[in-house]
Amino acid sequence: MTETLTSPTTRSSVAPPVLGGLGLFTVLLGAALPLIDFFIVNVALPTMGRDLHASEAVLELVVAGYGVSYAVLLVLGGRLGDLFGRREFFLGGMAAFGLTSLACGLAPTAWTLVAARVAQGAAAAAMLPQVLATIQSATEGPRRAKAMGLYGATAGLSMVAGQILGGVLVAADIAGTGWRSVFLVNVPVVVVGLFLAARAVPETRSQRPEPVDGPGTVLLAVSLLTLLVPLTEGRAAGWPLWTWLALAAFPFAAWAFYAVERRADRQGRTPLVPPSLFALTSLRRGLVMIVPFSIGFSGFMFVIAVALQRGAGLGPVPAGLALAPMAVVFFAVSLCGPRLVARYGTRVVTAGGLIQAVGVTLIVLAALRSWPDLGALELLPGAAVAGAGQALQLPVLFRIILSEVPPTRAGVGGGVMITTQQSGLALGVATLGSLFLALVPGWGMRDALVTTLLVQLAGVALTTALSLRLPRTVG
Repeated sequence: MTETLTSPTTRSSVAPPVLGGLGLFTVLLGAALPLIDFFIVNVALPTMGRDLHASEAVLELVVAGYGVSYAVLLVLGGRLGDLFGRREFFLGGMAAFGLTSLACGLAPTAWTLVAARVAQGAAAAAMLPQVLATIQSATEGPRRAKAMGLYGATAGLSMVAGQILGGVLVAADIAGTGWRSVFLVNVPVVVVGLFLAARAVPETRSQRPEPVDGPGTVLLAVSLLTLLVPLTEGRAAGWPLWTWLALAAFPFAAWAFYAVERRADRQGRTPLVPPSLFALTSLRRGLVMIVPFSIGFSGFMFVIAVALQRGAGLGPVPAGLALAPMAVVFFAVSLCGPRLVARYGTRVVTAGGLIQAVGVTLIVLAALRSWPDLGALELLPGAAVAGAGQALQLPVLFRIILSEVPPTRAGVGGGVMITTQQSGLALGVATLGSLFLALVPGWGMRDALVTTLLVQLAGVALTTALSLRLPRTVG
């Protein structure tokens, strides 16, 4: 009799956490906010510069300060969520994101805005790794596949929608806020998100909590800083000596990080990024592919925003809405991803690369044929086709990378993946953006745009070739 009465209680006490529909919506909302804010400032930068009397180098820091602090702290955010509870870190990170967004929107000077953006990136790094870790820990089977597909769709859509939303908000000039509205809009969204998260997001944490790796954290931060800061600031600052010294230090810092992590792993301690993770073929090959994909994605978004506003003479709203077909098609096609992967395996990613290449080629032809009258209508075919191709790659890649990561390491696995993606996004603006801006004075806006798009096309060819090495099926 006692056994009968106590067994339900016992079963309920050990029942695994379950992420319901409202909880999934809430964590996806949390995933969208940091990605939207990486791109939302692209079309607002000219207005910020005029209002705050900021130089181009300082404006670059508005973008780079957020991206670098975000990338540097992501893995640490994932580890801390594993250790102390992902729901608590998600709530804390979201609250901090709302407060720092308010600080950005109220910033009285350019340097105050830069400092607030650095803090906003740190808040995003605390929040975002918990999204993937919660999905990995609180879903399984077909529900996890669907949730990962929706995460990928949300991520891709957010990156395009951020640029569109930025243009709309700047032009709307709500209550005279101008560019400040691109940050202030986050505050009510965060309030709603916190209310929903407190009700619907389950608490999860690693069954075997691993302490923070101090030396590894410092060396990873140094490695990323010596790479990303000079590349994002170098062109605007005129490539001073410190940028070259930092780049020269990067390989040594990266080697030191790897050596410390490997030694910690061999001695039975817990490294920040366990080298054993990279023994997972799906994770290793997926990460290699996501770097050129992210570089091309963010580079394209930055370059097209500048070209349409400064070269084609479009305002913020038309420049943003020119990418609406890419966003709509991306979201629609990405929802079909799980069914396509179930039927055709990871060759869906290869097909996506080929389709994206066709889309970029159509954009190149439109620029050659229609410049300077390049707008939404001329970009429509290429943007739509490129969006379809990207939708068959990014969501599936996320799922592949995390498919073999055990739930106990969900936070660190998600952190490594997002750090790699975020570093690629920052490098895209630094490399393709710098190439484009360097070519404009001598070649003119159209030829600079076409050349940069052709370089991106070479990157698409690389990602397509790398996709052939992915495991044929997704676990």
